[in-house]
Amino acid sequence: MRKSWDNPLPHAMPESACVLPEVRIGNVHVAPATILAPMAGVTDTVFRRFIRNASVFSSGQTHPSATADGTDLTHQVDSSISNLQSGCGLIMTEFTSADGLARCRESRRKRYLAFYEDEHPISAQLFGSDAGVVADAASVVEQLGFDLVDLNLGCPAKRVVKCNGGSGLLRDLPQIRRIFEAVRAAVTIPFTVKFRMGWSDAEIVCVELARLAEDCGLNGVALHARTREQGYSGNARWEYIAAVKDAVKIPVMGNGDIRTPEDAVAMVAQTGCDAVMIGRTAPSNPWIFRQIAEYTASKQATGVGTYTQPSEEDRYQMIRTYFAMLVEEDLPDAAGKMKQFASWFTHGVANGSHLRKAVYEAKSGTEVLARVDEFFERSLAVCS
Repeated sequence: MRKSWDNPLPHAMPESACVLPEVRIGNVHVAPATILAPMAGVTDTVFRRFIRNASVFSSGQTHPSATADGTDLTHQVDSSISNLQSGCGLIMTEFTSADGLARCRESRRKRYLAFYEDEHPISAQLFGSDAGVVADAASVVEQLGFDLVDLNLGCPAKRVVKCNGGSGLLRDLPQIRRIFEAVRAAVTIPFTVKFRMGWSDAEIVCVELARLAEDCGLNGVALHARTREQGYSGNARWEYIAAVKDAVKIPVMGNGDIRTPEDAVAMVAQTGCDAVMIGRTAPSNPWIFRQIAEYTASKQATGVGTYTQPSEEDRYQMIRTYFAMLVEEDLPDAAGKMKQFASWFTHGVANGSHLRKAVYEAKSGTEVLARVDEFFERSLAVCS
């Protein structure tokens, strides 16, 4: 059976709705209101900076922003929205064990949660079930200079759930309250939570949980509109994001099944959410945030939403840039990361299976880069 990710739901395009230009989460200004979701094994510092750079959007660039009759829209785009800003307003770390962070030495803490100054604003996500331990870890996050701290109540992985972490806590709202209160008392930076609808369809708690978060002084909530039982199968049920938005006054971030700028706009129109959070689409389409910014700006300026599609040269530069960043960072598992990302990054590349095979067979990061260069030199020569 094919998963819903391969069979996206069609959305009627609203005439006026757009992703918001900004949202305030506590004292943190997020502009635009788009967020890179935390993803285990993905959103390390290299990928986060890569996404920020891939998302830069300038109204001065030339791209096929045109109406059906061929009218060029580029010069009409609102410069206050599109002028050399990143289309990704907030980035988040991979989820980090609160217990591991609270226990380890200071030198290891910095390796656990390494980030660069150009990553601000940035949120660190924690998981754990002991209120005191999570509060201590949140204090470490604040000391390290993060702008926000987030609690993971959504991870469906068995190894996390069996320790009562991630979505395992969705069955224990009293313990969630204790964690909320302890963390809120421990830090002054904005505190948010990302959660699922509930454990199963018989145990939907998202509205109650959002109200609990607001009562405990949290500054925002993010809902992945699936249950833990669903995992990543089935369609995200955006109506629950709308229900959460109706229930609280703090910012609500919607997450689930945003593959295109049209999806992002449709989610805002259908739910009223304050920001959109994008996860699995980002590794296969790193331009998604820039495309949303282009779509929003052109639609506001002209009533017609348009955005660029990457060329083969764009895909080459994208793959090479990320892989080169891994080599430059001198990570011990750089080649492994390249092989992991090859399946995502080759999505849409002509004869991408040949490139994947070449990457998988390479023995080092520098060899992977050489294979990528060889593949695209041949490919682009044929295209020209």
